[in-house]
Amino acid sequence: MHLALLTAFGGLSIFLDSPILKTRIQERFRTLREAGELGIVAYLTAGDPSLDATLEFVLALAAAGADVIELGVPFSDPLADGPTIQRASERALKSGTTLARVLDLVRRIRKSSEVPLVLFSYFNPILQMGLEKFASAARAAGADGVLATDLTPEEAEDYRRALGAHHLDTIFLGAPTSTDERLAKIANCSSGFLYLISRTGVTGAKDALPDDLPALLRRARAVSELPLAVGFGISLPSHVSVLGGLADAAVVGSALVSEIENATKSGAQASSIDDAASALGRKVRALKHAARHGLSRREVAP
Repeated sequence: MHLALLTAFGGLSIFLDSPILKTRIQERFRTLREAGELGIVAYLTAGDPSLDATLEFVLALAAAGADVIELGVPFSDPLADGPTIQRASERALKSGTTLARVLDLVRRIRKSSEVPLVLFSYFNPILQMGLEKFASAARAAGADGVLATDLTPEEAEDYRRALGAHHLDTIFLGAPTSTDERLAKIANCSSGFLYLISRTGVTGAKDALPDDLPALLRRARAVSELPLAVGFGISLPSHVSVLGGLADAAVVGSALVSEIENATKSGAQASSIDDAASALGRKVRALKHAARHGLSRREVAP
């Protein structure tokens, strides 16, 4: 019905301004908020070790309770990523993974799952495809949002316009080094959720969360009503419990990518892929258990 109205009135703004329309990301965070539950955002490098394997992994993560799944588009110079995800990007590129093939993977996922999907990419592949072509293709495939990790708000006007016209959330990164003014600017450019980096440096699993993380979350709360997701170094159920009452979601990446790497060291045969999918499911179920039953219940927040 909404598409019919859009065609009849000949204007995209009518479609975008409708209060009824929400992305899957926005709806999932609304559900989590109503349940008082911390969300789990799961990151995978698409194409590691193959796109067929990634499809199996995504469905396993969704079945285990992942609330949002980030599909990393492999890039030859992943400056923000630690060694675990760098190696995954190398494997994915060797398997022939491209942005266009990741979009095709999204289409395949949508045949079996409605889990919210974020395309996690460096800006160069998006720019090479063309902003309008990318936004249109991502929306048609069934993506819900995009995070261009090396794109700043000051350089993102055309990008935000293209994605917004196709009803895709634009997710930006905030860091411990961001000033309050900077956090406000980042939040104003974001939709879906605000991704907060827990520490300076690159991605990678850590044993403990930084002592100054609560202060960063408080500062972000003061300038934005968006859901707050925390990433970089999140890997354990205890991390999920610590984040309870402070953040709205925990982003888990390197710890999941490591499970895939470990399970497929001897090769990417079907049994190894199945083992990796099982390991991913166990990991996410443990994190969701902490989110649903541990300290992460929002009613215990100070």
